[in-house]
Amino acid sequence: MDILTAKGLVKYYGKGESLVKAVDHTSFSVEKGEFTAIVGTSGSGKTTLLNLIGGLDRPDEGKIIIDGQDISGMKPDELTIFRRRKIGFIFQNYNLVSVLNVYKNIVMPVKLDGNKADTAYIKRITKMLGIEHKMKSCPNQLSGGQQQRVAIARALSAKPAIILADEPTRMSGDREAQAVYDRRWTEEALFNILDNAVKYGEPGMPVCVTVTSYELFVRIDIMNYGNEIPGEEYPRIFMRYYRGGNAVFVKEGIGLGLYLSREIITDQGGYIKVSSAKGMGNVFSVFLKKR
Repeated sequence: MDILTAKGLVKYYGKGESLVKAVDHTSFSVEKGEFTAIVGTSGSGKTTLLNLIGGLDRPDEGKIIIDGQDISGMKPDELTIFRRRKIGFIFQNYNLVSVLNVYKNIVMPVKLDGNKADTAYIKRITKMLGIEHKMKSCPNQLSGGQQQRVAIARALSAKPAIILADEPTRMSGDREAQAVYDRRWTEEALFNILDNAVKYGEPGMPVCVTVTSYELFVRIDIMNYGNEIPGEEYPRIFMRYYRGGNAVFVKEGIGLGLYLSREIITDQGGYIKVSSAKGMGNVFSVFLKKR
């Protein structure tokens, strides 16, 4: 079932020689539960496309259907309510309200809609994002990575049908961290771990990636919220063709992804650790040697 469908989207700016075709007859669809990345160079129209999908701008032509409703012809007030209830937006610059603390920023979309925040759900997502101890802090007291996590929690707070993230990995973690690695193969290893995190994660919950710099290593943590991995499986989950107990719920895969990821990372002098705890989710930590 498609949660999002875009048909023939067009958005032009300017005229004549100054005409900019930001979005030019673009069509695509996204199924419920699917992760889709829009990749392009700076100025290629990625943010414009997200603004159209999110109802922040109107297309010159085309239709946008979200959760079965065509938002293209909605009146401004109707669109505002729909956007607040159905669309979670993680802005490139986070757009946190400086005079509100973290908790109030997170629950703002719910409060604006006149509803009561689901405190158990908010506690759950903030714990997973590692900001549960920052609820009373203001945005200017947070690092860039922490502000980004608050923006993610805010996007999730109203339990939207879709989440749109503009430059979601920008400033995530330590910007100064530099490791020695083969880009192509390391991307393959990280993709395999991310793919597992998505497949085995609880629907509607985020997959979080953080980067931390240590004296000798750069650590990349990939966290999901799903069924706990039993301790007795830790030695086996990186074995070739091994599929853990949680794999019975997922049809795809033959048990090679994590095996290949470990081989790629260890061949470069790094290593992978896994940790899991009931109610806390699962964390795969990739350690790469620093320059």
